[in-house]
Amino acid sequence: MRKEIVSMRIILLLAALLLITFMLITTINHAHADPTNDSSQPKEEAPPIAPYLLFNAPTFDLTLVKFRESYNRANPTLPINEFHAITVKEDSPPLTRAASKINENLYASTALEKGTGKIKTLQITYLPIKGSEEKTAKLLAINYMAALMRQFEPTLSVAQSLANVQKLLTEGKGSPFYAHTIGAIRYVVADNGEKGLTFAVEPIKLSLSEA
Repeated sequence: MRKEIVSMRIILLLAALLLITFMLITTINHAHADPTNDSSQPKEEAPPIAPYLLFNAPTFDLTLVKFRESYNRANPTLPINEFHAITVKEDSPPLTRAASKINENLYASTALEKGTGKIKTLQITYLPIKGSEEKTAKLLAINYMAALMRQFEPTLSVAQSLANVQKLLTEGKGSPFYAHTIGAIRYVVADNGEKGLTFAVEPIKLSLSEA
């Protein structure tokens, strides 16, 4: 019975991630759709495509196994469990997606380069809850986001990373895509209200003048 419950929770988690992925793909398709001739409709600026979905998107020189080993060693009180692969046929270029459930309203996810298994993006997504546990749940999510940030900026203290994440969440509040670049790293905030709040870290390509 316990195994069945765990399996069901994993299925629900993967379904939630697939829903978010479908929403992202729908947004991308909308951005590429032909404009209509109905001048009575207000014109809206198409949201940008997630950078890691582009063909020339770089990867971290890091596999998921090595990331988890390093992350869990540095954050024993904020562990990330094993990731479970998800197949999304619409991905172009082809990616390997995977998710790891942290609790009922918090999970980690990633997109890996096919063949090499190197990481293109790492994400922490918080599904908002209401009630007396809302503040505690949000604080835990922010702590996970800060721990993820420290993996790529190891000189940051816990307090500094928490402050930096909170600043990014404030700046990206209400935005489906807010990006902030530091060196060769891009932090992304996707605030979709009740549908979820995602914090991501991704690599970027530096030009010769920036390198």
